[in-house]
Amino acid sequence: WYKGNIHTHTTKSNGDTEPAKVAGWYRRHDYDFLVLSDHNHITLLDYGQGQRRFKKPVMIPGEEVSVRINGGKTAIHINGIGISRLVEPIDAGEVVPTLQANVNAILGAGGLVSINHPNFTWAYDHHDLIQISGARLLEVFNGHPVPYLLGAPGKYSYEEIWDGVLSAGKIMFGVATDDSHHYSDTAPCAATLDVGGSWFARRI
Repeated sequence: WYKGNIHTHTTKSNGDTEPAKVAGWYRRHDYDFLVLSDHNHITLLDYGQGQRRFKKPVMIPGEEVSVRINGGKTAIHINGIGISRLVEPIDAGEVVPTLQANVNAILGAGGLVSINHPNFTWAYDHHDLIQISGARLLEVFNGHPVPYLLGAPGKYSYEEIWDGVLSAGKIMFGVATDDSHHYSDTAPCAATLDVGGSWFARRI
């Protein structure tokens, strides 16, 4: 078994800590691999600037391809893992076409596709996800405080969404991610399961 996190933010998007220090946190906590998935940005550690090259965690290039549609009301966030180049987000107007267009773009960049936090802005559920092809991972846990893991009245939980996808015959593997943003923020709004949360969540 290998310990890792595939959804992580730094100061290159909306995280509060520089990339090298973020990688250092995961190294100190014995992670084997890490994806720095900043929004619409590939964050690579610049070892040429005197930064120590980590033996662990293994750094996998990634990006959280992020676009808002429907006048900004609906957020589509998809992780491209192991991509070879920056993926520009695509707004195709509606949820399913936008999901598919961005999945295709990630695949075209050689990446593995992970559908992120479906309940963030209540963006999509299994009825939408079963219509797309090419995505192999679906977040079933997310450590950020906003994504509504358990759903709400009239809204599906992550587990129900995943069950709906699998029951329709679509193969998507469930993943748990930190979606970490806060490494130094001790304010009440900082997520208690933000950094390292996906690893501890497996024991809950």
